[in-house]
Amino acid sequence: MRKLGLSALLLLAALGLSAQETPTATYELVKNMPVYYDRLKANLTWPLAWRNCPDLSFADWRTVARQKLDSCLLPVPPATEAYDMQVVAREQRDGYEALKIVFNLTGWSRIPAYLLVPEGEGPFPAVVMLHDHGAHFTIGKEKMVRPFGVGADVVKDAEQWAEKCYDSRFVGDLYAAHGYVVLAIDALYWGERGRKEGPDYDGQQALASNLMQMGMNWAGVMTYDDLRSVEFLASLPQVDSKRIGALGFSMGAHRAWMLTALTDLVQAGAAVCWMNTTDYLMTLTNNQNKGGSAYAMLVPGLRNWMDYPDVASLACPKPMLFFNGLRDKLFPVAGAENAYHILQEVWESQNAADHLITRFWDSPHFFSQAMQNATLEFFDRELK
Repeated sequence: MRKLGLSALLLLAALGLSAQETPTATYELVKNMPVYYDRLKANLTWPLAWRNCPDLSFADWRTVARQKLDSCLLPVPPATEAYDMQVVAREQRDGYEALKIVFNLTGWSRIPAYLLVPEGEGPFPAVVMLHDHGAHFTIGKEKMVRPFGVGADVVKDAEQWAEKCYDSRFVGDLYAAHGYVVLAIDALYWGERGRKEGPDYDGQQALASNLMQMGMNWAGVMTYDDLRSVEFLASLPQVDSKRIGALGFSMGAHRAWMLTALTDLVQAGAAVCWMNTTDYLMTLTNNQNKGGSAYAMLVPGLRNWMDYPDVASLACPKPMLFFNGLRDKLFPVAGAENAYHILQEVWESQNAADHLITRFWDSPHFFSQAMQNATLEFFDRELK
């Protein structure tokens, strides 16, 4: 037992207590989690999961569940009256042209983006490329498309990130070279949509809080920004609006299956390294419990209705691909297996099992060239 100092002993004496009668220190949190977190998780019964709605047809379930997803994401930024796209720079590449454009994404935001257009006669299939989080905010769209017409520091930043997460490849350029129109935008807080004061990890929590104070939510803003970007993509004459896909890694994967679940403008989706269940993510050791980055993917109230794979199942019976890594420290394998099982049951229930790919790779949290090639084969099969 630690010895008490004279001042502490005098205080105890004044209170009429001895050192042996000192009240025991108490707490109700461990690693920022309530000590009863397992009981909280047990209360999540997912009443709007497809398996828990036996009285609804699948079409009716999708309608009801989408409405719930939409209500949790609401309100949304106002739609723009006109995209007013302008090309501000262009670069000819091997088999396609890279365009730096600006357009009105919403009634509030006029944003820069990269648009890659294959050579030849369109319209072409298209893929919206959704960048990751990575706690790396200086670039966004440049994680997916090789930047040009920018400073050497941005090019270096993008190349280093491509090496770290994408096996030294820009996935958007890979797809454009294989005949896809590619659109990549910055999510709010990344790249050219970042903070005037510069990147700051804690600033994302402040942004999420400030948006909630004003009736919005950050995940909702990002999701509807992605939806508006797909609507813009579908409006382009170079694009076949019936052949649009969504692809993302990490947070981009979350954005991809959210987008594919929310709108039928996206006909196929591929999500690399972001699928699990709440039970396995909300533990004392998972990165999810630290807050911070998690705010970008938190939809207020949604967990009272559906788990992650339940939301992703709204994409059924469309073609979907989910990859996870066996050595991914962010997403427990058991949780991914559980999520895959839920997804498989939904697609099987609609006689669409052949439209769903769920696969583990002997990989960390990483989008390797082999995985990229596999996603390209998937989209070639589904969109070409």
